[in-house]
Amino acid sequence: MLHLLTIAGSDSSGGAGIQADLKTFAAHGTYGMSVITAITAQNTTGVTAIQNITPDVVAAQIDAVFSDIRVDGVKVGMVSTAATIEVIAEKMKQYRPKVLVVDPVMVATSGAYLLEEDARSVLRDKLLPLATLITPNMAEGEVLSGMTIRCKDEMEEAADIILGDGARAVLLKGGHLADTADDYLCDGDRGFWFEGRRFDNPNTHGTGCSLSSALACELATGLNLQHAVAKAKAYVALGIEHGLPVGHGHGPIHHFVDLYRKAGLEK
Repeated sequence: MLHLLTIAGSDSSGGAGIQADLKTFAAHGTYGMSVITAITAQNTTGVTAIQNITPDVVAAQIDAVFSDIRVDGVKVGMVSTAATIEVIAEKMKQYRPKVLVVDPVMVATSGAYLLEEDARSVLRDKLLPLATLITPNMAEGEVLSGMTIRCKDEMEEAADIILGDGARAVLLKGGHLADTADDYLCDGDRGFWFEGRRFDNPNTHGTGCSLSSALACELATGLNLQHAVAKAKAYVALGIEHGLPVGHGHGPIHHFVDLYRKAGLEK
């Protein structure tokens, strides 16, 4: 069994963050572990409070996992402060996981900013170059590239800029494009477009977290980037299609559609 570690924030409503990551790890038949970087007061309608975990406790959590358990892949999500990002980067250099997927979480679906402004350059300069793959959405791609992104040509241009700043590979997610939901993968040598389907279902909370976690799982099995993206996107698309009507806002995706089907709980 593969062992996957998520380093991210906690979502009290269970739809995104650490909770979504662990559900995704379990759905992929892997053993999930977690390092909590922040605690959020959050539900399907938005984020109302954030309490960051101190960098020394984040470091201690990372040491506790790596010193005892084999880690086959790491996903990094919400990291709000420069000091925390620096600690995570130092620990990734120390332990050198074979797979490191970074979801540069800067803006929540609700519009709340989750990454402090002074931490963005630290993220770009110290953590992103260590990643096997980074997975920004269009808003995060704009922050990282410094340009406006409204179409597929601009997505390709932005991906090139992000790679030029030191990232090894980028999956720029196009879920907010006007006419499609296609994603663009580029590793510096080649670029690939992946068609995205839109579903008449508002329950998409945790989509980005779940995608990056699924990618970490697929890459840990040894798949190349292109095939890992295809499989991870299919997993998340199924979860969106069967998104759960939980709460008064955007409910979570369904992480266990296949498991529920096998148990006779969902057709």
